[in-house]
Amino acid sequence: MLRADLHSHSSVSDGTEPPAAVIRRGAEVGLDVVALTDHDTVAGHREAASALPPGLTLLPGAELSCRLEGHSVHLLAYLFDPENDALAGELAEIRESRLFRARAMVDRLAALGVPVTWEEVSEIAGGGVVGRPHIARAMVEAGVVTSVAEAFTPDWLGPGGPAYVSRYALDPARAIRLVRAAGGVTVLAHPRGTGRGWQLPDEVIADLRHAGLTGIEVNHPQHDEGERRRLGELARALRLIPSGGSDDHGALTGFRLGSEIAPEGSYEALISHATGARPVTGTEGRQQR
Repeated sequence: MLRADLHSHSSVSDGTEPPAAVIRRGAEVGLDVVALTDHDTVAGHREAASALPPGLTLLPGAELSCRLEGHSVHLLAYLFDPENDALAGELAEIRESRLFRARAMVDRLAALGVPVTWEEVSEIAGGGVVGRPHIARAMVEAGVVTSVAEAFTPDWLGPGGPAYVSRYALDPARAIRLVRAAGGVTVLAHPRGTGRGWQLPDEVIADLRHAGLTGIEVNHPQHDEGERRRLGELARALRLIPSGGSDDHGALTGFRLGSEIAPEGSYEALISHATGARPVTGTEGRQQR
């Protein structure tokens, strides 16, 4: 069985390791395919591809920030043309909004007397897309909270919290259409994860299927066995491709790359629907389908 982890992050967004290190770890844990899906950016793909050893394949992707009825929704997008003007423009706007939001959050923390500076947050981000996890890590280092999870509560950076700031995000149906127009495919990420508050109703997922959604993430660390069974049944009913991945963020998630993989045949089914780009194999950088 092909071992494909279709959800991972690097320091280009909010992971703790550079893209090349993510790829090396993928080889170490025996994966055949690693999808690099940093938040709203493809900036790590070139480095990841250059680090591929023979036999390991990179599935280029991104995790798109969306919002529906005031709730956060994430879409994993794969094999889209990164030069597509419409999609690239939206991703740039999301990243700019992330930067504005992060600066505003740091300012709010300063007003609350929290000793966290923009310079410290930027250093933690290491040139990547700045996000709440970087601010949370700075708060941990300053001794304000004991963990990143604590920083994400409504006491601090969580929705309704004193330092929380909203940002621009795509409507998920529009995001799906943008990715399809760029030749890519989309998978709904962790729709029923524990601790995520609002859970996507089946009827909403069905609406996204009608908008062109290709798959749904069934195997995820935050999905228990009962939820995986229910999501698998929903995928069959809606004719969605069941997918899976570790959602690894390096040290933040315990270096869990490879702990979750896509169901058998899912990787092949997903790439068969894409026309915008191709997976990259570790054989001299040659691309293949």
